[in-house]
Amino acid sequence: MHSTKENLQILHEDNHIIVINKRAGDIVQGDKTGDKPLSDVVKEYIKEKYDKPGNVFLGTVHRLDRPTTGIVIYARTSKALERLNKMLRNKTIKKNYWAVVQQQPQKAADTLTNYLKKNPKNNKSTAFTKEVEGSKKAILHYKTLKKLDNYSLLEVDLETGRHHQIRVQLSNIGSTIKGDLKYGAKRSNKDGSIHLHARKIEFTHPVSKELIKITAPTPSDPIWDACL
Repeated sequence: MHSTKENLQILHEDNHIIVINKRAGDIVQGDKTGDKPLSDVVKEYIKEKYDKPGNVFLGTVHRLDRPTTGIVIYARTSKALERLNKMLRNKTIKKNYWAVVQQQPQKAADTLTNYLKKNPKNNKSTAFTKEVEGSKKAILHYKTLKKLDNYSLLEVDLETGRHHQIRVQLSNIGSTIKGDLKYGAKRSNKDGSIHLHARKIEFTHPVSKELIKITAPTPSDPIWDACL
């Protein structure tokens, strides 16, 4: 399922940024697994397309969990990277996710506020109702878009960007994301994905200042297709 430069799905490309629709299984940037990261695939693509000698600059702006699909922004210049990082810190990049959950939440729409604590040993976060040592405040808003036979499609807007935030906060209210064994799903998805997709992003271009709005198509499988 990993991306190669032949099957890269590019959603936007200009001199300063490149936006990719990440496939499940891709790692956004290199990690201890030693698997080839998406950033390397994008660099190869740029090097070849623009016939660039030497090393290609590519900055990782934000991450997506390996089993998650959807929008990833990379910066092609240091100027763009610096400005996008600042926009992330100032929360001026709007991100919107789709999640398919096994159990319809009790409320059709709600705001969830927890304190999340990450355990690096098992790469997992735990949600608490009150602040505990080493925890970070996490806020998300969700609404139900569609009810399927056995699942529900939720739209999620993040106010904070914490480790595994959507996965742990939804699981905490009993609405585990389809395929997410780590947070309580009964079975995994065949391709190792989870049904969490970074679907929309909206931000001001770091250099040209135009408004960029991007929507990433969901992966093609019977459940996602039923959501459309």
